[in-house]
Amino acid sequence: MENSLSLQQIRLLPKIDLHRHLDCSMRWSTLLEVAKTLKLDIPSDVSKQAQHFLVTEPMVNLEAVLNKFLIAQKVLASEEILERLAYEACEDAFNDGVRIMEMRYAPTFIADGHPNLTFEKIHQAFLRGLDRAQKKMPIATGLICILQRILPLEKVERVTQFAIENKNSFLAVDLADNEEGFEPKKFAPYFSRLRNAGLFVTIHSGEAPNALASQWIRDSIEILGAERIGHGVQAIHDEALMKELIKNDIALECCPYSNYLTQAFPTYESHPLKKLLDYGVAVTINSDDPGMFASTLSDDYYLAHRYQNMTLEDFKKCNANSYKHSFISEQEKARAWKA
Repeated sequence: MENSLSLQQIRLLPKIDLHRHLDCSMRWSTLLEVAKTLKLDIPSDVSKQAQHFLVTEPMVNLEAVLNKFLIAQKVLASEEILERLAYEACEDAFNDGVRIMEMRYAPTFIADGHPNLTFEKIHQAFLRGLDRAQKKMPIATGLICILQRILPLEKVERVTQFAIENKNSFLAVDLADNEEGFEPKKFAPYFSRLRNAGLFVTIHSGEAPNALASQWIRDSIEILGAERIGHGVQAIHDEALMKELIKNDIALECCPYSNYLTQAFPTYESHPLKKLLDYGVAVTINSDDPGMFASTLSDDYYLAHRYQNMTLEDFKKCNANSYKHSFISEQEKARAWKA
């Protein structure tokens, strides 16, 4: 490829990450250290440890990947661990060239099986970690609260109320997990209240290949008020939907490596990132679950460069989209981006 970029050159590019799950961003060395300290039952063989925790080969589908996350969830066991996770996630991202980063987490996912961790304790631990990081390095960060669509509605109600009570320290809210059987309509009352509280909205939608993906994306925008769509890559199969995304200026939070691992698309070459960008959709490039995937945001850029011939100009376009559509305040974004 002419004008090819090395992974190291890509790492040095200033980048923005809008779609990163904080609860799946633990540094590998920390994960192993914490698992041993907690005396979790893990393989003694080093190569088998990676197989036990990480997703580094394509899985059968999205659900299989989500189930794998439940294994690593056991290490999220204390406020001290969560604060360290948040700080190190920022440090690792900064060293990878990331200057603006929105991180999302599901209070219900972390609290499950950890009775000592209330939603409030989880949130405050993360805020402490982010605050420490921002004092040490020029990176702008913010948190997004995830409602898990697969949980009973009384738990969705609890998280809704928690997000509203903490609206000054959350940027936005999200609806995540497997869409099949959990279409957006029944979550409309919760998102109406969340929007009225002043929170921005991004929704996981149109990730997995499904005949209903286009409708789910439309419903996420029209019924739930999504201003961005998490993934949304199946929109490539619906030209009318792509035109609607452009008309309404809805950004897609694309995560190419993740989409390959979940088999949203079978190969790096078949991922629609470049096609969506060329069509005019506001595409952004993101890391999704770098801790669980043993990856960095630079890896996503490198895959896009190597397999889709995306250029430096394409990356600048994606970052311009990310900057514009980030929920972080203009003042904070400008401070970190200029630095």
